[in-house]
Amino acid sequence: MAEFKSNSKLERILRAGHFAFTGELGPPRGSSVEHVREKAKPLKGNVDLVNITDNQTAMVRMSSWAASIIAKEEGLEPNYQMVCRDRNRLAMQGDILGAYAMGINNILCLSGDHMQFGDHPGAKGVFDVDSTQLINMIKKMRDEGTFQGGAEIEEPPKMFIGGAANPFAEPFEWRVHRLAKKVAAGVDFIQTQCIFNMEKFRKWVAQANDMGLTEKVYILAGVTPMKSVGMAKYMKNRVPGMDVPDEIIKRLQGAEKGKVADEGIKIACEQIEEFKEMKGIAGVHLMAIEWEHKVPEIAERAKVLPRPVV
Repeated sequence: MAEFKSNSKLERILRAGHFAFTGELGPPRGSSVEHVREKAKPLKGNVDLVNITDNQTAMVRMSSWAASIIAKEEGLEPNYQMVCRDRNRLAMQGDILGAYAMGINNILCLSGDHMQFGDHPGAKGVFDVDSTQLINMIKKMRDEGTFQGGAEIEEPPKMFIGGAANPFAEPFEWRVHRLAKKVAAGVDFIQTQCIFNMEKFRKWVAQANDMGLTEKVYILAGVTPMKSVGMAKYMKNRVPGMDVPDEIIKRLQGAEKGKVADEGIKIACEQIEEFKEMKGIAGVHLMAIEWEHKVPEIAERAKVLPRPVV
């Protein structure tokens, strides 16, 4: 077996052939350490890795690296998100070194939600590099031991490098080629956007398989349980790049009174069952948005427990 690229628990799980199950934790809109700790409790032991979001939806929150450290203290394996919106390459490389020095072994490279969607629409977007360039920059820091400017790094950050993929944005036929660019840049694992249109996702995965991409990168399928009909309609009509079929909304509308959220979890678990058998899918990334306390129930119903110890 080839040498491990990082000190990541997720890498060990994937390399061992286990079906990965990762989660997400949104930092607070304040400086409460206890808030992060409370959110971390239901995730511990139920997921292999926890994404710590970086000012998601362009709203100011506790920094991802700080919340990652708190999550690690609570026994979680953090996936430090870094968006290109807020930092130039100097700040990025400095934060990467700092995060690795504090024991953070995973990083997810993202463009970041546009400022117009958040609470500081007048903020200036940096976008010094894009997410694919960020992936390649970290790979060179790790594997070649050099900064982007060419100087040598005294102790390179051995991080497991992640990226995102949206299989549903238009033009659809180009989506798999965007994935190929990230694979060429050096990404180790991919977490997809929320998947609701299973038929379209199957086509995207088939394309990735045909191009040999799934042999070069681990793909984790994104799953978001719907809490309500209103949430489903909002994601269908207001969230760019999201594809929510009418059948999902009708199914939620047909649920018994007080059972809509339970039906949303049932749909998510059905998806997870299919992903377990889908060629080219190495795991699931569960995005239980502000619903962390439901993760143990979802993990149990999806039959992904106990999590492997590696």
